[in-house]
Amino acid sequence: MARSLVADRMAFLGTENAFKIGVDIRRCEEAGMKPIKLNLGEPDFSSAAPINERAKREIDANNSHYCDPQGLPAFRATIARQVSQTRGIPVSPEQVVVTPGAKPPIFYTMTTYVNPGEEVIYPSPGFPIYESCVTFCQATPRPLHLEESRGFRFTAKEIEALITPRTKVIILNTPSNPTGGVLTEQDLQEIAEVIRAKCDDKVRIYSDEVYEYIVFGGLKHQSIASLPGMRERTIIVSGHSKTYAMTGWRLGYAVLPTPEEAQIFKTLNVNIISCTPPFIQAAGQEAIENPALVPIVQGMVRQFEQRAEYVVRALNEIPGVTCAQPKGAFYVFPNIGGMIEKLGVLEAYASLPKDKQEKTSPSTMFQLFALYRHGVATMDRNSFGKIGAEGRHFLRLSTATDLESLKEGVKRLAAAGADRAGFADYFRRGEHLGW
Repeated sequence: MARSLVADRMAFLGTENAFKIGVDIRRCEEAGMKPIKLNLGEPDFSSAAPINERAKREIDANNSHYCDPQGLPAFRATIARQVSQTRGIPVSPEQVVVTPGAKPPIFYTMTTYVNPGEEVIYPSPGFPIYESCVTFCQATPRPLHLEESRGFRFTAKEIEALITPRTKVIILNTPSNPTGGVLTEQDLQEIAEVIRAKCDDKVRIYSDEVYEYIVFGGLKHQSIASLPGMRERTIIVSGHSKTYAMTGWRLGYAVLPTPEEAQIFKTLNVNIISCTPPFIQAAGQEAIENPALVPIVQGMVRQFEQRAEYVVRALNEIPGVTCAQPKGAFYVFPNIGGMIEKLGVLEAYASLPKDKQEKTSPSTMFQLFALYRHGVATMDRNSFGKIGAEGRHFLRLSTATDLESLKEGVKRLAAAGADRAGFADYFRRGEHLGW
């Protein structure tokens, strides 16, 4: 029997299409188009001067060697204080593990806690690496489908229906990527009550709080770890990419329930990354501790909120589109079902052979049509969890770009949605219908 070059497990690993679509954007640019890029979740701001200057000083001081794989003690102490103060719970530096961005803790959590066949509950639509990592680790995916009618919040009853004796990890994300949904304190209290009643102390809650400071309408971020009986079960994950516009710096962290569990994450760091660069950690410490950054962050958040308000109004004026108002993050998640039905996308998708249907979806087809024919890059529903997403027709638009680009992008989406002849020709040619 012939052996394959690539290990079988790689068939279970997904990707993040916000990066993958870059190939399609480049094709359009090479063809002379100037696409409006509403695909990538990256602030259109740059890291503040105090952060940059601190990194430069650290490099000049030769703070560029190996360091503690768990993270610089001073930085971990800063994170512990920040998490303690904002969540109202005791946190020690020994519970903190620093990582290059907030993605490694997702893999570390699955590797540490979940055996093949055990179940992981995660939001769908949700950050795509959740589902990718669950399937890669050969766990059993249990997507919790979020509904537009509830502002993409979910109830304790919905999560209770998914909990079984095989449940090992429950992933929460508030504020949410891609929907901008925010769980209320009451939501979290009811969810915590269900978890305490239905789950033993071997179940871990993965609380993705990366957008903790990007909340709108006077809301304040709420963490499930703050509630009785939850600190001991919860892995809090956050980072600097969104709050401090430090995406390329790659700086995140996890706060584990116990120092012993943190040591496991540290060991994974040793095996995979050795350590996060020390000068980047020092700059991250500056970001948290320097009071001059507070108004900078607040000003950025105000702009995200104003942009979201405009984009939601404009999208809701497009025939066949409805869009819920986000409560946080910097995304909107419009329902395009009515629009693509009128455009003929649903009929076109239904006419595809089964093998081609499996490689695309109606929202994927519209997403690529809107890019290649009308020059606007968005993300389709399947990019945020494919399992059980049939019949759910949404796009994600990132509002982390300037208002003029957002106005032009929505204008192009509306034109794409009305271009029935153009879509018919696009479909007939059969190019770029899916990935």
